[in-house]
Amino acid sequence: MPAATTKPRIYAFRALTPERWRDLEQLFGERGACGGCWCMTWRQTRAEFSANKGEKNRKLFRKIVSSGAEPGVIAYDGDTPIGWCAIAPRGEFVVLERSRTLKRIDDQPVWSVTCFFIIRPYRRRGVSVELLNAAVEFAKKRGAKIVEGYPVIATSGSLPDAFAWTGIPATFLKAGFKEVARPSRTRPIMRRIL
Repeated sequence: MPAATTKPRIYAFRALTPERWRDLEQLFGERGACGGCWCMTWRQTRAEFSANKGEKNRKLFRKIVSSGAEPGVIAYDGDTPIGWCAIAPRGEFVVLERSRTLKRIDDQPVWSVTCFFIIRPYRRRGVSVELLNAAVEFAKKRGAKIVEGYPVIATSGSLPDAFAWTGIPATFLKAGFKEVARPSRTRPIMRRIL
């Protein structure tokens, strides 16, 4: 009797638009993904982010989406939103632009991948790699020539999910990125040239 084979799941990936806002709310839940962030961590100064945590951040992010900006990609299993990847031109991320550790390595215009959020039942199943590839295609269709990511490296043991929101190097390597700088031992800068 032949061994049973499981078909890989086929996910869909869609840009976050005003029509898909409810899907993002469903995905992020009451907590706004991680502690009320609503994917605003990199878009405000640290003081602004702390002051806006929760509902204010939700409203600020919704305003960005309502403006017609498409700040990232949602992954779906059927009609169910299961994952998120934030991607936009680097200049949209205030904290990233001010970072000493993750400062620009050259004057090339890049798009930055700043956040992943995958719901618990879909973690460690390859969704983040597929989502990252979809985000790269999303950026390419909008004129990106270089996509950059800032994954985190665990210093001992495995990294708790809550600390892996910028991704891990393995995800970026599987999606064709290469390390181009290591400004600190735990934060490589990785790029994919399109």
